[in-house]
Amino acid sequence: MTDLTALYTWTCSKCNDLIQGFEMRCIIVDVQNCLQAFVGIDHAINAIIVSIRGTQENSVQNWIKDMLWKQEDLNYPSMPKAKVHTGFYSSYNNTLLRPAIANAVRKARELHGDMNIIVTGHSMGGALASFCALDLAITHGGDNVFLMTFGQPRVGNAAFASYFAKYVPNTIRMTHEHDIVPHLPPYFFIFPDQTYHHFPREVWEHEVDGNTVYQVCDNSGEDPNCCRSVFVLSWSASDHLTYLGVDMEADDWSSCRIVLGRSVQEYLFQPRLASSSNAATGDVAVVVADHDVQVDWS
Repeated sequence: MTDLTALYTWTCSKCNDLIQGFEMRCIIVDVQNCLQAFVGIDHAINAIIVSIRGTQENSVQNWIKDMLWKQEDLNYPSMPKAKVHTGFYSSYNNTLLRPAIANAVRKARELHGDMNIIVTGHSMGGALASFCALDLAITHGGDNVFLMTFGQPRVGNAAFASYFAKYVPNTIRMTHEHDIVPHLPPYFFIFPDQTYHHFPREVWEHEVDGNTVYQVCDNSGEDPNCCRSVFVLSWSASDHLTYLGVDMEADDWSSCRIVLGRSVQEYLFQPRLASSSNAATGDVAVVVADHDVQVDWS
């Protein structure tokens, strides 16, 4: 979102008519790194929702991180030989996202009790959501943390995938038709230990004889009968932009800095609007960081 007002009141075009009664709790914006996320409560399923935005098309920072395929050691205990994507790992752990999400989840649990946590994201947002889910699982217990990503790239090696499956067993990684992104960074058969490797479990959405099929793949993370079966020349960028029939493109591809525009700041300093059946209830924390200057409206 380039204007946080609609997100703040939960009246944005893609959310207002889809989730009734969703309670927004925290909006997180890291302008310098072009990252956004929100944390809220879905009372219908009694869960805390953590959603991390995907790659912004004209954000140089995001695309550079997407292309950094260098692996680094995972800084977690009891995970020897686990290596992860440097750019994605840094985008979650070395930015505003990790502390702000952890704080919002803690506050939500203090207010609503020991709820399950559902973490989600599309594209790069799915990669960051994976590290978020692992972090929350280690903190709150893997049985209480659920992950569902869409069009997620690979984020670590085979050792990492194995550890991830252990710590975050409640995971669904959606792929769609010939989407190119789940094939990146590449998987190399000749370097099985060093290459990037998906964690399970993939669910492949594709057409069979004109019908949409949701194929539940095996627990290897690299099922050759799922999206891995798509030939490289058939990989598609357009299939990356639609999941479950929902258009995943942003409403506006403007620069990240617009989130600090005057309209948002004026709105945040006005008295709280009365809640509607679609809007958030109670106060919403808005955490914004811009060039190492953090502003916390709550």
